Parts: sequence; C-alpha cells; structure tokens
Amino acid sequence: MYPDPSIFADVAPVVLYHEPMAKHTTWRIGGPADILAIPEKISEIAKLLHLAISNGIPYFVLGRGSNLLVRDGGIRGLVIKLGESYSGYVIDGNELTVNSGRTIVSTANVAMKNGLSGLEFATGIPGSVGGAVVMNAGAHGNEMKDILQSVQVLTPSGEVESRSAKELNFHYRTSALRDSGEVVLSARFSLAKGNTEEMLAKVKGWSQRRQATQPLSFPSCGSVFRNPLGDHAARLIEAAGLKGTRIGGAMISDLHANFIVNVGHASANDVMALMEYAKQQVLLQFGVELMPEVRLVGEDEARG
Repeated sequence: MYPDPSIFADVAPVVLYHEPMAKHTTWRIGGPADILAIPEKISEIAKLLHLAISNGIPYFVLGRGSNLLVRDGGIRGLVIKLGESYSGYVIDGNELTVNSGRTIVSTANVAMKNGLSGLEFATGIPGSVGGAVVMNAGAHGNEMKDILQSVQVLTPSGEVESRSAKELNFHYRTSALRDSGEVVLSARFSLAKGNTEEMLAKVKGWSQRRQATQPLSFPSCGSVFRNPLGDHAARLIEAAGLKGTRIGGAMISDLHANFIVNVGHASANDVMALMEYAKQQVLLQFGVELMPEVRLVGEDEARG
C-alpha cells in the first residue's frame, strides 16, 4: 500500500476518497477510485502530480469520462479530474486557446458564436478538450489534428511545456500524449472566419440526425469499436444480427450497433463480455477483427 492518501487533502478544492467512478463517466459505470481530486489551477495540478510521483502513487488524468470504461474494481491511486472548474478560454484573432477541462461541445459553441469555423464537427463529441486532443477525437470526416496548433502540458517532472501538433504523432483515435504521463493543460486551435448562422444551421442538421440514429437517452461511451478500413463497425455488428443483444445491464443499441448502452445498473464486466461477443461474431461471420475505440482502465476486482 502506498503512503497515507490524506497527503492530498488540502491540495485541491475537492478531494474525495473511495469515489465511485460511475459518477464520473458517461457510461455511468466504474468501481471506486482510491482518491479523486478536482483542481482549479495549474499550481494545484502540479502539486497533485508532484505528491503522486514522489510517493510512488499511480495517477490517471480524467476529463468528462467519455470513451472510457472503468473496470468494476475501480482505479488504484489518484485520479485528477479536469472539469468545468478548469475551463477558461482566450480568443486571439483566429486562434482559440482553451483550458483542457472545458467540454469540446462548449468550445465549439464558443467558436461558432464568435464567428470562428473549424470546430463544428465536435458538437456531437461528449468529451473534454484534453480528452479530445489526447484521443484525436473526430466526426464528419474531421479530427482534432486538423485544427490543433499546439498544446500546453505539465510534464511528470513538473515543467510546463508547449508541444506543437506535429510533435504529437496523431493517428486514428490516439496520440503520443496518451501514455506519456503528461497532463494536457490547454489546447490552441487555429480556426478560420465563418458565418455563425450558417455554422449553426449545419450543426442543427447533424444534431437532428444524431437524435434519430443514436441512443442519446441511455448512458454510453460513444462508439465502442474503431471503424475498420473501408467499412463501419456499426454496419458489421448490425449485419451480424446483434442489435438489441443484452448481457446483464449492457445492451447493443437497437438504434446504432456501435453503441453499447447501460440500460440498468450495467457492470464493466457486462460491457466487456458484450464487446467480446460482438468481436467473436463479426470475426466468425465476416472475417473482420474489430478493435476497441473505448479506453479500458482500472482493476478487475476491488482491493481486499
């Protein structure tokens, strides 16, 4: 066991112990984190990181908790949640700099209202700016890498440094930031002048389509599997006859087959079993191996 977790007690405005991660993920699934801290300032983030590293305590950085499955045993160590309390932004000409805790939807809305185009695609992505950058989130043929100029990060050694987009080695739904141990503090987007009314009209059309085709009334993580080259995971899962398939409280949506929804107290084990079943059936029927898009973290069993 690592040192007394009370060392974090006065570092951030909110420090919680044995906090259920189901309260902090869009799937509403996940066992307890040993410690969950919600800082508001860079100095607080730096202090949390220093204490964790110097005491040998593992840490995990959380945004909105989308695209994430926390196992039923929870997360050992410290979870640093960067949320709405760390969400400021600055506009300078065509550049928008945003703190990593702000939702990417809110960020896109800020851009559009200020006549800046380029982030409209992100209005349906249920994550934070930091998470969207780390995972190179995308929709409608666009990705974070297309508009990102640079990020400001806090290194494990406590230094605040800048990383250009070219340094981040972006690929489909991942980047060099994912396992770097660095904490994304802010992102700077390079946008273009646009017509607010035209952008809002386009976004409204996408929103109406999502309402009709995605199970927005149930907790989910968004898309579960990556799209195979030249195909769509949802098409393959649907063609395998798996819409509506249920294990425990987890169900493959009957609206969109690449969504697994929490229809009633689903566990992470329910979701993992359903993911594995979908993978097996698609491989068996079509010879295509589906790869998870969702990130899986935490322990299978709680500490005794």
